[in-house]
Parts: sequence; structure tokens; C-alpha cells
Amino acid sequence: MAEVVCLVSESTGKLLRAARGEENVVRGDVCLVESELGGDLAKVVDISSEVCHVHKASRGAVKIIRKATDEDIKKFEWLKQKERRAYDFCLSRIRARSLPMKLVAVRYFFNEKKGIFFYTADGRIDFRQLVKDLAKELKMRIEMRQIGVRDEAKMIGGLGVCGRSLCCFSFMKAFEPVTIQKARRQHIVINPTKISGLCGRLMCCLAFEEESRGRMYIEEESLIED
Repeated sequence: MAEVVCLVSESTGKLLRAARGEENVVRGDVCLVESELGGDLAKVVDISSEVCHVHKASRGAVKIIRKATDEDIKKFEWLKQKERRAYDFCLSRIRARSLPMKLVAVRYFFNEKKGIFFYTADGRIDFRQLVKDLAKELKMRIEMRQIGVRDEAKMIGGLGVCGRSLCCFSFMKAFEPVTIQKARRQHIVINPTKISGLCGRLMCCLAFEEESRGRMYIEEESLIED
């Protein structure tokens, strides 16, 4: 099994697990790791705990490309500035063309050849003229990617009613189905304002609570039998 270390993404704040490879990294090192955008900066936060070395962790581990150089760090800062300018420009063109869509975020590829514009909308949007505006101004390939409200919360983040960072933003890799039956089985009062997250959908933690309650019930039953 490849040796795995824990890192925190500089761009999203999410916890990552990465295969160390041949890099001799220590806690505090900033590394360039693989990502769907061609690269991401992440800081090593743990190299020794059981959290890093469990079997499941190695399966979804990304790869450390190399320790980040000063040029890598400066480039990421520069890309973030370009993303903010692209966001402002795209938002102005959306308003100018009166398109019924909400711009969520802009992400540039590490090689600067493509930009992804994430948005939400109630239906399909004819954004062909918008794409032409963006391509002409930004001089790169443009991808418009429609996402749902849960994905928007996962991308932007925020604080839940518990006072902690949203589960989807901080550690969840994928969304699990959450139904009203899960709340009923936990004897929770069905009040939409109490059991809905910032995205307006049922809170993901309802699924976590049901799972933990199920484990507690099994443990209690085994104690009774003993």
C-alpha cells in the first residue's frame, strides 16, 4: 500500500489524502497535487496518524506531483486574480443579456487554456452569445457547467445551524440520498426551517445521525444479550 499523507487544499479548504510517492514531505510543506483542473496547491497537515493510513484512504488518494516552488505559488495567486476578474466580467455580460442564471464560481485550469463557469438555473439557458463574449475577452476555451443548489453549497461553503462548516464543503466526497423518512425515524419534528440546510434541501447530517443511531442500537442489543 502506498504511503498516504493528509493535506488541506489551498483553494477549497478540503482535506485531501495523497500518495507520498518519492517526495520526502513533512508537515507544513506546500505541494502541487493532482486535481481535475490540472493541479492544486495543498499544505501537508499530517503524515503519521491512523486517519492517513487506513486502507480506504489509499484508494481515493490523489498524487503529489512535487513540492510547490515559489513560481507555483505565485502562479496560483495570479490565477485566482484572473478568476475574480473573469467572474466580474461574466456577471456583467449575464446582466447585459438578461440571462436567467446565477453565476456561482469560475475555475481556471492550471495550464490556463480553459475556464469553467459554474452556474445555477431553473432550466436550460441559451448562453451561446455569452460564451462568445467570454472567449473574445478571455482568449481561452470556455465551458459553462450547470450545477444544482447542493453543489453550489458544496462549492461556496458556509456555516450550518450547528455552527460548523458545511459537511459538503469540508469533507464530503459525494452526496447521499436524504429523505424525510430519515427524519421521521429519528423522531425529529418535521419543520422545514429546522431540517433544511443552506441549500434549501434536507440536511445531509440527517443521514449521519441515522447511521450513528443504528450503530448505538446494535451495541445496546448486544449488551442486553450478554
